Amino acid sequence: MGLLLVGLENSEAVDEFAARAREQAEEAPAARRVPAMEAVEAAVRLVTGEELEADRSETLRKIQAEAEKRREAPVNARIDPVWKAVPGYNGLEVDVEATMQLAEEQGYREPLKLVYKEIPPAIGLDQLGAQPIYMGNPKKKMAALMVNVAWGDEFLEPILATLRQEGVHATFFFDGMWLKKNAETARRILSEGHEAGNHAYSHKDMSKLDRMGNRNEISKTEALLTGGVGVKNKLFAPPSGDYSQTTVQVAHELKLRTILWTLDTVDWKKPEPSSIVRKVEAKVAPGTLILMHPTSSSSAALKGMIQAIRSKGLALGTVSEVISPERVPEVESTSQ
Repeated sequence: MGLLLVGLENSEAVDEFAARAREQAEEAPAARRVPAMEAVEAAVRLVTGEELEADRSETLRKIQAEAEKRREAPVNARIDPVWKAVPGYNGLEVDVEATMQLAEEQGYREPLKLVYKEIPPAIGLDQLGAQPIYMGNPKKKMAALMVNVAWGDEFLEPILATLRQEGVHATFFFDGMWLKKNAETARRILSEGHEAGNHAYSHKDMSKLDRMGNRNEISKTEALLTGGVGVKNKLFAPPSGDYSQTTVQVAHELKLRTILWTLDTVDWKKPEPSSIVRKVEAKVAPGTLILMHPTSSSSAALKGMIQAIRSKGLALGTVSEVISPERVPEVESTSQ
């Protein structure tokens, strides 16, 4: 019996042999039946245990080989002479332990499913200090819509309706004077999953203000966001994109990131909606922050803009999501 077991190469043969051996053991005289059955069960456990360990060792070898091939190094945040602070991007590597656990649960069947984990960069935005941000990392396949709100209430509803229909969350930067009169509208916007940001208080040219003037404009709106809307805000978009280093430094001291844009719809000039869609389709790329306002042009163009962004293989997220180094977790097969 021992010689026969050594020659078996798969679990089906083991099962067949075990079944036959059990039959023979049951047919044996009672005095010999129990020892015979015990010997059969012990032999089967020995062979199947050896096979299982062999499968495990081979699976581990394959996973480690794939992990070596598929590792993507993280990208550090950096300061670009044109785009200023460019966020970092998490690296990616196969989580060998989690992948092995999944393989065991699936009985080591091929193809193996690879579980990934993210590796944060050594340098993030926090290490760059007071710097404006114009874009997300160019490796991140995501874009964001940023809506600066100081007027145009009549176009907010159709914009929100389109975002709702398309399942998109945007970032709304609220002017303080507008927010003081429309806190309930702002709360409703946030209740739909959108993000809020600070757009100063009275739409002044921030570069012309001294330190105290910058602080007053930002902090007054911040108080409205915190007290009136209930938001713990982290973003500041200077009106008209006008700022000085003092503006950025003051925002930084208030624990706010200064946000500009990569692509401007220039919708305040009332362009044809189709021209906005064409512009977005031609210029949108991974990490793009798209500036718009509640205008008739952007309201009518919004659905086409979203379709154009998605046609480039890009997801849509909030500004915070786009400038974050995080990436979507992946589960892949070794056959991919």
